[in-house]
This record gives sequence, C-alpha cells and structure tokens, in this order.
Amino acid sequence: MPADNRKGIVAMIREASFSAIYMGLLAAFVGYSASFAIVLAGLSAMGATDAQVATGLFFATLGMGLCSIWLPAVSRIPAAVAWSTPGAAFLASASVLPGGFAEAVGAMILCAALILATGFVPVLGRLVAAIPKPVANALLAGVLLRLCFAPAQALGTAPALILPLLLAWAAGLAWHRLAAMPLTILAFLAVTFFAVEAPASAMAASDTGLPALVPLMPVFSLQGFVSVALPLYLVTMAGQNIPGFAVLELNGYAVERQPLIRRTGLASLLIAPFGAIPVNMSAITAAMMSGEDAGREPSRRYWAAIASGLAYVAMALFAEPIVALASIAPSELITAVAGLALIPALVSSLSGAFSVPGRLEAPALTFLFAASGMTLFGVSGAFWGTLAGVLVWLLKRPS
Repeated sequence: MPADNRKGIVAMIREASFSAIYMGLLAAFVGYSASFAIVLAGLSAMGATDAQVATGLFFATLGMGLCSIWLPAVSRIPAAVAWSTPGAAFLASASVLPGGFAEAVGAMILCAALILATGFVPVLGRLVAAIPKPVANALLAGVLLRLCFAPAQALGTAPALILPLLLAWAAGLAWHRLAAMPLTILAFLAVTFFAVEAPASAMAASDTGLPALVPLMPVFSLQGFVSVALPLYLVTMAGQNIPGFAVLELNGYAVERQPLIRRTGLASLLIAPFGAIPVNMSAITAAMMSGEDAGREPSRRYWAAIASGLAYVAMALFAEPIVALASIAPSELITAVAGLALIPALVSSLSGAFSVPGRLEAPALTFLFAASGMTLFGVSGAFWGTLAGVLVWLLKRPS
C-alpha cells in the first residue's frame, strides 16, 4: 500500500470518536429493528420462498452495510444508507405478478437500473422532484395504508398475540419515539417464544452464516416494469433519497447528489438479482448521525455512518435465522410489527399530502387509487394514482 494511502487511513481512524461510533451503532439497531419485518412482508408477498426471502434479506442488509461504509468514507459526510422501506411496503401491498417472484426480481433489477440512470442523467431526478409534493406524499401514504391496517386487523383475530405488541409500542413511544420499535421487537420475540407452539427442530437448522447465494433467473415484462419497477422507483426516490439529501443539507453538509445516487444505484443493481430491494439514502438514521449527538465536530460525524455500516454487515449474517424465526410466528404477528413500524411514515405522508389548502383533490385521488389495490390492464393503482393525481393537479387552479 502506498505511503500516502496509509497516512490517509491512519488520519481517518484518528478522527473516529466514541460518540460517533455509539450513535452509528444505535442508528443501525433502530433502523434494522424498525423495518426488517417490512422487508420480509414485501418479499413474501411477491411470492418468494423462505430461502429466497433469506437470500434477499441478506443481500439487502449487506448492500446497505457496504454502502454505509463506502459513501461516508469517500464523501466524509454522514451519508446514511438504508434499504427502501417504502419500497418494501409497496411490494407488500402490491398484487403478485403473473411470473411470480422471478418477475418481481426482474422488476427490482429494472428499478435499480432506473436509479443508476438517474445518477448519470440529472433530468430523471428533476422529473421525480417535479411531481407535486402533495401527490408524492399521497402516493407514499396510499402505499403504506394497507400494511398499516395490519395491527388492527390482527388484533381482531388474535388479540392475545397482538395486544402485547401494541402495549410495548405505546410504552416505547411514550418514553422516546426511537424506542417504540425496539421494544415492539422485544415483545414480538417474547410472544413468539412463549405463546407460539413450534416444532423443536424449527430453528435447529438455522445458524448465523450465509444463506443460499443463488441468483434467481429474472423475468422481464412490461407489466412488471409499469406495475412494480416504476412505482418502486418513485417511492424510493421521493420517499427516501430526496428526504435523505434534505436531512444532510439541513445539518449543514454539502451534498453532491448525483455521485451518491450512482453509487446506491450500482449497489442496488448488483444485489437485485438475488431478490434484494433497492438501497438508498436514509432520512431517519441520517438525522440521528448528522446531529450533535454524533459528535461536536461535524467533519468527524461521518464515522457514525461507517459504524452503522459495519453493524449492518454483521447483521446480514443473521438473515437465515431471522427468516426461520419469522416462519415460526403467525403471519399476523409479522404484518402487525411491519404495520406498527410504518405508522410514523404514514402520519408524515398524510400530513404532507393534504398540506396545501385548495389543492386537496389531486392528492386525495392519488391516495385512494394507491391504497385501493386496484389494477387496470394489469397495471397497479400506484401508477394510475400518480398519473391521475398529477393530471388533476395541473388542470385545477389554486382556489
């Protein structure tokens, strides 16, 4: 290794601080515990087997871990990376494609290609940003709504299993909003181990390590592109990347958006053949890692993102036992956890959707189409809702 590179690495290591590393590890735990159930629900809803879900979860976690190390190390800013939580929620609420999970993988590859192309063609990013914010928020709210119904629906069918989760979530929320989902996960584990009967050998074959790392032969189709790839791209860009950049800029960091989009797009394209959802810039964990809690010196807070990346890489090794545990738990339990995790995002997106007086019809139409689960000509309501909302927004003048 050249001497200059060694000196650079040594200087970089010296900039690490306890507060940055601690906040990065905390952000990784909060981010993972708050959303892994959504990823499981999304992949399962697309027709993936347990083995394919484990592989997809492994690569999604590994992708965001490696990007969380790579991006801040290059940019020297706390560029937090996460998987596309709203994208996973969209998959969980979308209809299964005719080609099953193979066609869904093809759509995820196309979505990743769109993200990568956005990094090279800025006009694509401007087109996404040109979607009226209320309409974009309404699309996100509609995508999230069906999964947010899960806790209430599950409470009606299995109250003894769901009530402890609701109590833990409420207690965590009363203490600190970031504690809500970690406490919910602890309640989920307790309910699973003490209230759910499972074969003694159910977890015996699962251990930390690599799941089957076999890519699935994708199926590409126009229906998969319009119904899944395009809405997945839109909710990832509008619901994750754009807010993630905004959080960093709000905390005083100069952000070069195009290189970051290119790198996350490339990572998404590499992991998509294994059934992994896209990775993107994060807003929630970025807020944790770019503030004063991650250190007094802003130029050194990038170590928080690096620490979170190292934690994610370690967590990737637990993909198989996590999926095995989820297979033991009733499906109502998993979807209830996912629904609780999405409530803050639903509230935020609904508030943004109906924040402009006199311009409520367009976001309302987008929201209703996206939430309905309808399909027309094999194309999902998320696409039609966005199209209808934009047209109504352009046609109706402010009152």
